[in-house]
Amino acid sequence: MTRAPHVWRATLLEAETVADLLVEFRDHLGRDWPSDNAFHAGVERVLERGEADFLLAAPAQGEPAAGVCQLRFAFNLWRAGSECQLEDLYVTPSARRAGLGAVLVAAALERARERNCRWIELDTHEDNAPAIALYERFGFHVGRSGGKRELVLARSLDDPR
Repeated sequence: MTRAPHVWRATLLEAETVADLLVEFRDHLGRDWPSDNAFHAGVERVLERGEADFLLAAPAQGEPAAGVCQLRFAFNLWRAGSECQLEDLYVTPSARRAGLGAVLVAAALERARERNCRWIELDTHEDNAPAIALYERFGFHVGRSGGKRELVLARSLDDPR
């Protein structure tokens, strides 16, 4: 029997699993903030309030989750409909190259369609070639407007400047 990756939407009972994977992602990025406790409390809050979906993936049905991504939904006036923000896609190093990233992206697209989204977007580091290749396989592209690259810009609102 062939092992096939399995993906599902996390429930509140799986908040600890989601948070643990996101803490591992934070560590992978070389960061030490937010704290482990903040991730655990935040995931519980998001799931309790229905503010986002978390998708989990395992190498096969019945195995522990080894991948995660977050999906946030909002109405966009410029798109005259809902959009989905795909965030925090992470697969543990031991489970990479097993198709978990691909099943997470495919499930994210399916979930966005279920929610009648007209647009889905994400951001990644421009030097993350494996991630870019994965997203391009699913039809994502670097935005261009008038021949110019569209950039994702952000700033912290914690800093009063």
